Amino acid sequence: MPSPPDAVVETATLEAAVLETATLDPVSLEVPVSVEPPVSLEAPVLEVSPLGASVLESSAPGDPAATPASAHQPIPHDPAQYDPSSPGSSSSEAAPTGTLSAERLAAKALEARLLGGERKLRRREVAAGAGLSLLSARKLWRALGFPNLGDEDVAFTERDQAALSTVVDLVRAGKLTEEAAISVTRAIGQMTDRMVVWQIEALVEDMVHRQGVPDAVARKRLVNQLPSLVDALEEMLVYSWRRQLNAGVQRLAVRAEAGLQASEEGREGDEDDAPLPLARAVGFADLVSYTSLSRRMNEKTLAQLVQRFENKCAEIISVGGGRLVKTVGDEVLYIAETPAAGAEISLALCQAFTEDEILPQARVAMVWGRILSRLGDIYGPTVNLAARLTALADPGTVLVDSMTAAALEHDERFVLVPQAAEEVRGFGEIHPVLLQRGSGRGLVLD
Repeated sequence: MPSPPDAVVETATLEAAVLETATLDPVSLEVPVSVEPPVSLEAPVLEVSPLGASVLESSAPGDPAATPASAHQPIPHDPAQYDPSSPGSSSSEAAPTGTLSAERLAAKALEARLLGGERKLRRREVAAGAGLSLLSARKLWRALGFPNLGDEDVAFTERDQAALSTVVDLVRAGKLTEEAAISVTRAIGQMTDRMVVWQIEALVEDMVHRQGVPDAVARKRLVNQLPSLVDALEEMLVYSWRRQLNAGVQRLAVRAEAGLQASEEGREGDEDDAPLPLARAVGFADLVSYTSLSRRMNEKTLAQLVQRFENKCAEIISVGGGRLVKTVGDEVLYIAETPAAGAEISLALCQAFTEDEILPQARVAMVWGRILSRLGDIYGPTVNLAARLTALADPGTVLVDSMTAAALEHDERFVLVPQAAEEVRGFGEIHPVLLQRGSGRGLVLD
């Protein structure tokens, strides 16, 4: 019997390779009939997002990248055989047909570890497994910051279903309302998203400096470095969360009443912040001439300046017993539980930037008053007044308002110098007071 033509043999071999790497997923079984142009089964190299995109993120429907990960299982092989860095291999040689590149294999292994297994479930399956409507499940996923997925996207694992069930059980047990559950979930999503971006950028920057490699190379190498760090980072995250939760309970619940009682001194009862539930010293520190400086700096120098600024602020605020609420470019917002603690932090920040050989001086202002704490941020007229006073302060000085000055006037650690009245938008005429160091050493940094 005559041998079949070479083209027929090549086509049959190609189809066999496709079917061998596919799963029983209906989407994965759609094999192209045409072999012109030639079809490559080499999986694309996974690019690690510099912004640490959500692990649940999926490609848009119709995009070849949207094919479920389970449809790309490799034929058993020796990974070292195709590793460009292994002896005897050439970086110009492509991986054999039907196999995954070494980088893709590493990324898949890391994903399976982080997600708790392979993506096998669609969104309706996860919602049904948790006994929840798809609409309610999508509310929670949006709160966590996950992107929208299609009904056919195989993007979830059993751990996703267990996490969803955990939140649902809290609502069903009456421990949380649906609104509270979504708010708590959003807090977790937003904070961990920012934390992950921060950590990835720190690790990449460290590799660039230590290994002397370009940024793009460091981002790819991160996939291989992370497995040795995951457990330690997770352990520190849980430890820090427990410590911060305890501190938050003490600050926001146990000692809240004492702060409100202290805030009554010097008040007439008709102030704008009277209905707000927490009394705090609210402070701003703003770097002088930051905008003009940043225009003259390259990316590396600007990054070092911003990091130095935030590190110094975080250290001083922490030592002073305060809390860094947020940093926005050249400005930091912080709070403390007492007027004296806020004053000590403000003076220490002002002195630190004045003495710093790299950072410019700072304008600092602090106001003692009542605030509303929501979504990890703070709100109210006390915050607005502190911001307005910061703009009025001269470089290297600290300003407070008259009510804050009245709360500090009997404390020998501080000297208060009244300034000329100022007309401030939204507040009318106010009477700024210059805060200076009196007796005592102030904050002592190790």
